[in-house]
Amino acid sequence: MGIRRSVAGWAAALVTCLAAGAALADPLQELRERLPEDEVVYFLLPDRFQNADPSNDRGGLEGDRLKTGFDPTDKAFFHGGDLKGVTARLDYIKGLGATAVWLTPVFRNKAVQGRPGHESAGYHGYWITDFTTIDPHLGTEDDFREFVDAAHQRGMKVYMDIVINHTADVIQYRECPNGGCRYRSKAEYPWTRRGGIEGQPINEGFLGDDAAHQTEENFARLTNPDWAYTPYIPAGEEHVKVPDWLNNPIYYHNRGESTFEGESSLYGDFGGLDDVMTEHPRVVAGFIEIFGSWIDRFGIDGFRIDTARHVNPEFWKAFIPAMRARAAARGIPHFHIFGEAYEGDPGVIARYTRVDGYPAMIDFALAFAIGKAVAEGEGTRALTHVFDADALYEGGAAAARGNATFVSNHDAGRAAWFVRKGRRGDDPKIAASRVRLAYAMLLLLRGMPVVYYGDEQGFVGSGGDQDARQDMFLTQVESYRKEPVLGPVRPDARDHFDTTHPLYRGIAMLAHLRAAEPALRRGRQVVRLDTAKDPGLFVVSRFEPGTDREIVIAFNTSLKAVEAHVEVEAESVRFRDLAGKCAPSASAPGSYHIALPPLGFAVCAVQPAKK
Repeated sequence: MGIRRSVAGWAAALVTCLAAGAALADPLQELRERLPEDEVVYFLLPDRFQNADPSNDRGGLEGDRLKTGFDPTDKAFFHGGDLKGVTARLDYIKGLGATAVWLTPVFRNKAVQGRPGHESAGYHGYWITDFTTIDPHLGTEDDFREFVDAAHQRGMKVYMDIVINHTADVIQYRECPNGGCRYRSKAEYPWTRRGGIEGQPINEGFLGDDAAHQTEENFARLTNPDWAYTPYIPAGEEHVKVPDWLNNPIYYHNRGESTFEGESSLYGDFGGLDDVMTEHPRVVAGFIEIFGSWIDRFGIDGFRIDTARHVNPEFWKAFIPAMRARAAARGIPHFHIFGEAYEGDPGVIARYTRVDGYPAMIDFALAFAIGKAVAEGEGTRALTHVFDADALYEGGAAAARGNATFVSNHDAGRAAWFVRKGRRGDDPKIAASRVRLAYAMLLLLRGMPVVYYGDEQGFVGSGGDQDARQDMFLTQVESYRKEPVLGPVRPDARDHFDTTHPLYRGIAMLAHLRAAEPALRRGRQVVRLDTAKDPGLFVVSRFEPGTDREIVIAFNTSLKAVEAHVEVEAESVRFRDLAGKCAPSASAPGSYHIALPPLGFAVCAVQPAKK
């Protein structure tokens, strides 16, 4: 990764010092004081991580896989990983340099759903039926408490992934018994007419669901859910959702499938999942109590919020302050909340901090820009475009430092797969170098970096979604077994927890460097150089808070050695290399020479002037 050998000894010494300090300090107090941009987050699916307790593989259910959801040979079903397994591997995660763990939702899910012949399981956690407890496939509330406590004892935060936009697919519509009801708009099917504008009057006096009418008095007039379709709950599932108020169809939009455009983006069912009426005051109060109780009971450190863009802004303006107040009362001053909006335009992403009140978002725009530069062989101008838009966030560029940044995830796919897809002619060594460069950008540029589990073991995958959700333990899925990986594979490997893997060690080195340099976490960032169309240099400066000491960070996305002079502060004279090879001094006041090998990078820190 362009990191000199001398840094290895330095990083090892740093880890030893950090461990010694942890023995003297209170890890919980220390982590409470950290800001979001101080974290390196490790993101994982518990079902795919480590199976420490086979007794819960079937979630306490009887029958075949369509009843229990368990089939470790099928990538669409539960594989057996659990919370005890994550707890058992916390030292592995900490050794990577991670300071926080983000889990996909751990709430009780509908075990299996989907039309006949197309069933799959809720191993991923996004088909929730009971928002108040742990899915038994993953363990118990005691297991979760032990996991949170064990993470905190190691100075690591815990971020829960939560869902508010929808629940599992339980509500059905009589008009389309096979599912797939088309979306019916508010104009064609108003709240006050059964089955359309010519239908029988219902919900008389209801004034609509816009911000001005989201009152208890108005919604008390909304009593009949048959405005667009006739919703019903199948026999045997009348009380499957918890809390019980979630079983009433009146608290759902019931308008059919979202097209993810226009009005339907807020009101339509997400792939058949029941779309919650988040404008309703009862729903707002109910979700505040549900998720506030998780903070009260377990002392977690933040929420990642799924499908944030599909919920009305008024809900978030009530919910987010309530969660942060609840956390503050629990002694958690920097409770971090970041939302998901699958969007490549940084201005649109920033909108959710200004209009909806989100403290931070998941930065898809930066992920796409890194992908273009590293995997697709384009220039690096897209990176500048993303960072230029940081001013649009509520709180400006400082707020953007709290964004969750990533290069791989469970929906879009892995960085290695993007490299493989975009640069098919690369040999495996070049592909590995591109992944290393992508992670260098992730860990050195502004934001709260998120490492997706398995990337550090060279996982490639074959696409997004299920094709990017491999098992860390010995897999029984044939397609996972056949997939290539980057880097060495132990001939006797029964799992993928190799702390000597080059990618594991490289990511750990960068994470520890980031931890040691405040400029790489909290420092403001200035873009110094990019390339318009062709691969090449991307250079930024980051500045240490309080001193403004400059660190120059340069990346080469091309397969050729590159060099250039870049602007630096006039006071930046003498430099030392933290990673890669750096010129020892400025070429002239305000000018610094950068020279990088193919797919290389360097981190060059200004040394204080001699007295």
